[in-house]
Amino acid sequence: MSFNTFGHLFRVTTFGESHGPAIGCVVDGCPPRIPLRVEEIQSDLDRRRPGQSRFTTQRQEPDTVRILSGVFTDDATGTEMTTGTPIALLIENVDQRTKDYSDIRDKYRPGHAGFPYDAKYGFHDYRGGGRASARETASRVAAGAIARKVAPGLTVRGALVRMGPHAVDRTRWDWNEVPRNPFFCPDARTAELWASYLDGVRKAGSSVGAVIEIVADGVPAGLGAPVYGKLDADLAAAFMGINAVKGVEIGDGFAAADLSGEANADEMRMGNDGRPVFLSNHAGGILGGISTGQPIVARFAVKPTSSILLPRQTVDRYGRDTDIVTKGRHDPCVGIRAVPVGEAMMACVLADHYLRHRGQVGEGPSWPFPLPAR
Repeated sequence: MSFNTFGHLFRVTTFGESHGPAIGCVVDGCPPRIPLRVEEIQSDLDRRRPGQSRFTTQRQEPDTVRILSGVFTDDATGTEMTTGTPIALLIENVDQRTKDYSDIRDKYRPGHAGFPYDAKYGFHDYRGGGRASARETASRVAAGAIARKVAPGLTVRGALVRMGPHAVDRTRWDWNEVPRNPFFCPDARTAELWASYLDGVRKAGSSVGAVIEIVADGVPAGLGAPVYGKLDADLAAAFMGINAVKGVEIGDGFAAADLSGEANADEMRMGNDGRPVFLSNHAGGILGGISTGQPIVARFAVKPTSSILLPRQTVDRYGRDTDIVTKGRHDPCVGIRAVPVGEAMMACVLADHYLRHRGQVGEGPSWPFPLPAR
C-alpha cells in the first residue's frame, strides 16, 4: 500500500492498524532547535482519546505517546528540543477486541471501506478496518502537535458546529466553552441539546453525522502558491483525507453561490497601523490560493459512523446476499473526535506551507513592501 505520507517539506508518514500492536508516525522536515516536550504532544492526544464520555466509543486507549528519535534532551539544563532529524512517535494499542468482528469477517459493512479495499488489494482487515480505521488519526494528531510549533504565532482551534440537523447559534459562540463540554461545542445551550439528541441516537443503535469548523489565527499573508500549490487546495485535500469526511468548504464555501459580487467581495481599507484591513472574510483568509493574513476558516462534513447495531443489507466476499449487524464499540457521532484531527491537519498544512514559503522568498516580502516610484 502506497501513499502513507503527506506534505512536501513538513512530511508526515503514519503507520499501524487499528488492531495491531501499535500505531505511530514519522515527522520529517521539522526544523531544529524548536522546544518540544512529550507532554505537549500528549495533551493534544488526550483531547482526541476515546472513552472519555458516553458519547464516544468506549474503547479504552490511553494513547500514551513515546518519542523515539528527533528530540534531544540536554541533561545539564533539562531542555528538550528538536534536532532537525526525523521525529518518530509511537502509540501502543492496548484495548483491541478482535473477537467483536469475528462474525463479520467475510461481510462488507455498508458505508465502510472493506469492499473497495478488497477490490483493490484482494484483502481487507476486518478487525476494525485496519488502516481504514479512524484509530489511525491519533498519529496525525501527534504530528499536528509538532506542526503547531513550526510557524511562529500560529493558533489553530476547532469546534463542532452541527450535529445531524442541529447547528450552533453563532450569536452565542464562545471559544472558552469548547473544552467545557464533551462535544467541542462553542455554544453551551446547543451542547445540552446535543446531549439528549445523541443519547437517543445511541440508544437506538444508530449514528449521526456532523460538521466541524477549524479556524487558524496568526497566519501571515503570502502562504501558498498560485495554480498547483494553492493553500486552500492543500487544506481541502488534507481534510478530505480524514476518515468519513465527505465535504469541505473554505470561508463561505457553498453559501457563496447565494451571494452577489458586491456582497461576496471582501472590501479593504487602510488600518491605523498602515496595514490593509479587510471588512469581511467571505474568502476564509485565502485568495488566489495564497493567505491574506486574515483568519483561515474551513469546515468539513463527517458522515454518520458506518458501524451500527441496526441490521443492514449487504453481500459477503463470496458474492452472497446477507444481512449485517456490527457489534463492538463505536462512536455514535465520529465527528466529535474529528475536531482535534481537523486541527492537526490544518496545522500540518500550514507548517508545510510556512517552510515552503520561507524556502522560496525567505522571511519576506511582507506588507508594506517597496513599490516602484510613480
